[in-house]
Amino acid sequence: MVKRGKRYNAALASLEPDSVYSAQDAVSIVKKNATSKFDETIELHLKTGADPRHADQMLRGISILPHGTGKNVRTLVFCEGDAIDIALGAGAEYAGSDELISDVEGGWLEFDVSIATPDIMGKISKLGRILGRKGLMPNPRTGTVVPPDDIAKAVEDSKRGRIEFKLDRNAIVHVPIGKASFEEQKLIDNLATLMDTLLRAKPSGVKGDFLKTAFLTTTMGPSVSLDIADISNLEVK
Repeated sequence: MVKRGKRYNAALASLEPDSVYSAQDAVSIVKKNATSKFDETIELHLKTGADPRHADQMLRGISILPHGTGKNVRTLVFCEGDAIDIALGAGAEYAGSDELISDVEGGWLEFDVSIATPDIMGKISKLGRILGRKGLMPNPRTGTVVPPDDIAKAVEDSKRGRIEFKLDRNAIVHVPIGKASFEEQKLIDNLATLMDTLLRAKPSGVKGDFLKTAFLTTTMGPSVSLDIADISNLEVK
């Protein structure tokens, strides 16, 4: 059995057994219980009714959180020619082709998001075994393979709060919505935007309830059960 510290147990004691909370109450609780010395991440965990073994029930996409995630995102763009200047001008930390590909092959992974132009996908396909395991491989479905004209927007989105979501093998989605230091309303805004995106992305093959359970938690704190109806009806402002 995992032994919990006094701080965790005190936070757990503040929750009503078997209760579900509105988004507003849950955000207030997790912020209050985030008492670590570092700025804890607040995450949403959703159990869905999808079966990830079936292609028509897979859930994967991106959402742009209006207030970001609180994380400094390091962006790399695989591209050539004038696109390099466009990427760097938009704020990418790294941009280029052969040298960066060689660095990644050698084990360098000091970036959080990678973007690529279509013409260079043939060159970086060999990096799939490295980047794929880390969720860093550029993919058209997640908006990270873009033409040169769209590089600036892709880089800006990655910096502004672009997050990817997808089902794991247990049909659960795990997504950060911000930091404990965020104001409550900013966390609510991020949650509302994320829920709107997720509900719009409901796979066509899912029958019955799409969302089964939802929890909000911090890095070091206990999970707070969310009212599915309440978070599904949050309005994006």
